[in-house]
Amino acid sequence: MTGPLVSTEWLAERLGAPGVKVVDASWYLPAANRDALAEYRAGHIPGAVFFDIDAISDRASPLPHMLPSAGDFAAAMGALGLSDTDTIVVYDGAGLFSAPRVRWTLRVFGARDVFVLDGGLPQWRAEGRPLESGDAAPEAATFHAALDAEAVAGIGTVAAALGADGVQVVDARPGDRFRGEAPEPRPGLRSGHMPGARNVPASAVIADGRLKDGAALAALFADAGVDPTRPVIASCGSGVTAAVVALALETIGAPQPKIYDGSWAEWGGRPETAVVTGPAD
Repeated sequence: MTGPLVSTEWLAERLGAPGVKVVDASWYLPAANRDALAEYRAGHIPGAVFFDIDAISDRASPLPHMLPSAGDFAAAMGALGLSDTDTIVVYDGAGLFSAPRVRWTLRVFGARDVFVLDGGLPQWRAEGRPLESGDAAPEAATFHAALDAEAVAGIGTVAAALGADGVQVVDARPGDRFRGEAPEPRPGLRSGHMPGARNVPASAVIADGRLKDGAALAALFADAGVDPTRPVIASCGSGVTAAVVALALETIGAPQPKIYDGSWAEWGGRPETAVVTGPAD
């Protein structure tokens, strides 16, 4: 199997097979007025466990859903019945929104066979495939977690990339927030973007809950001044939709982007970081 996506047909044929695990990674911004856990309990793909992005995080950090320690992640995955050697299929209730972040997190900590369900739960439902309700009761497993630090960008790495040739910073926030025309949803953050960053909104790479085709994606990145053959650091509001843009780049053969875990929640909240407004320069 090649590529980061699997079809609903592929999953349906393997549902319940040994070593194939399904993860509901649904998460929503507060403005969506959706309760991801309640929706999971009302109906999810049979056997799926619920991955809570906010709970499985560094709870000591003031920043939202930052990566936890390897030990904490291993314990959380073991309780969900997930092993680093499993084939793991991740989906979300929006079609394609938070699942890429959870896939990235699993891979960052050592799982290699991790895929996003193409079309997510909406596609599964539209095809009339089975659902189950309530909470899963997985058997405990062992997840050997080791952080791949090369896949994660910190604020220092981002700052250095902005002032140097070679690495591109791609911001996945909506264009009006990138340009500083709309306020940030989190209080206390400045509006605008990092000097030299490019803007490819996560919503622009998606159509009807699925990634656009390769030609459309290539055109989007080209129009934004992003060269997919060069290294990328993906950023967004809090590190979730950055993974959508990283997934889009991966599907067109780009080198695996780093993700700035702190994203704008960190950069826009620091008084010493440079912020500019208007279109990308």
